[in-house]
Amino acid sequence: MAHGRTIRRGGSYNRLAEPSWADPLDTSYSRQRGGRWNPPDSFGILYVNRDLRVARLQVQHKLRGHPYGVEDLNESEQHDLVEVEVVEREWLDCVTVSGLEAVGLPETYPRHRNGRPVRHADCQPVGRTAFEDGGPGIACRSAATSASPTDEELGAFDRDAETGVRMIGRRSFADWYWGAPS
Repeated sequence: MAHGRTIRRGGSYNRLAEPSWADPLDTSYSRQRGGRWNPPDSFGILYVNRDLRVARLQVQHKLRGHPYGVEDLNESEQHDLVEVEVVEREWLDCVTVSGLEAVGLPETYPRHRNGRPVRHADCQPVGRTAFEDGGPGIACRSAATSASPTDEELGAFDRDAETGVRMIGRRSFADWYWGAPS
């Protein structure tokens, strides 16, 4: 990769998916709407969580600011956990301090030193450059509420998601959220 440092990642990851999604690895929504690392109408990214802890943090993050908690929701309408296997490769490093500094993001990412969140507009040029450099995607710290610097995600670029990420299982919300250890 021409810009930034890389970090080796791969193995077991997971993704949250609505129960109605026929293809939980589809990146078309991300391509159209954009996200943290990709501007709208550019390229798609498949976001996956390193482990169950990060998946749970994602659920809590989505509920932040609402007057109800996860225990108040209809379990059949909540996110399935899609278990995936990611091919081990070199990803743009937005996990380590040196990796973050190399791409111009604060070492305290996903927040600035003053606690303010790093904006998507600051991350999207990093993602575009990584995409143009031809890498598989970005390894990054999770920006979910209450995540620690060791909580990670991968953002797999859509050109590599079909060959580099394979679905190996899908579990209902009640099974993975309540039935699995933290």
